[in-house]
Amino acid sequence: MTMTRPTLLRATALASVLLLTGCLGLGGGKPPPTLLRLDADATAPVGVAVSGTPANALAIAEPEVDKQLAAMRVPVRVTDTDIAYLKNAQWVERPARQFRSLLAETIRAGSKGLVFEDDQPVPASGRRLGGKLLDMGYDARSMSVVVRYDALLSGPRDAVTMRRFEAVVPGVQAKPEAVGAALNQAANKVAAEVAAWVGG
Repeated sequence: MTMTRPTLLRATALASVLLLTGCLGLGGGKPPPTLLRLDADATAPVGVAVSGTPANALAIAEPEVDKQLAAMRVPVRVTDTDIAYLKNAQWVERPARQFRSLLAETIRAGSKGLVFEDDQPVPASGRRLGGKLLDMGYDARSMSVVVRYDALLSGPRDAVTMRRFEAVVPGVQAKPEAVGAALNQAANKVAAEVAAWVGG
């Protein structure tokens, strides 16, 4: 049977989609075999007591996210308007909550003051670090991992400072182990830059 040109074009397009969905998932189904988590490169020393007053404490809030990061799956940007999810991979915990814990641990490692997460008893005064996690996923077009965070630091005298942080890890295969390692690397880079910005 001879295929006409329109039929051949449709078949080629379908084959391309099937190849892409071999690496990407479109949601649903049972939990994938790979569970991803973020681990801090810098950690606070064990056995060292930290004390201070509410005025010099820092409370770290879980960042806001859009719906694509509210899911337990790793978002994959396929085009400017299309999002899929990485096949066979899932976060062990909400990505925003993990990112907050990573920020807190990284800041504690280099701080002499008190650092709290917002689900702990937090002093009413002091500074607060919040913001929005804009991106923490994979870009299939550039084969890169991107972590982008808009940080919002407020002080006890209503002073507010905002700054955007971003880390990109290029040359990453669309596989759970590779994407997971690159996300951890990028998230730690952003956390280290935020910690330097916030200061001790």
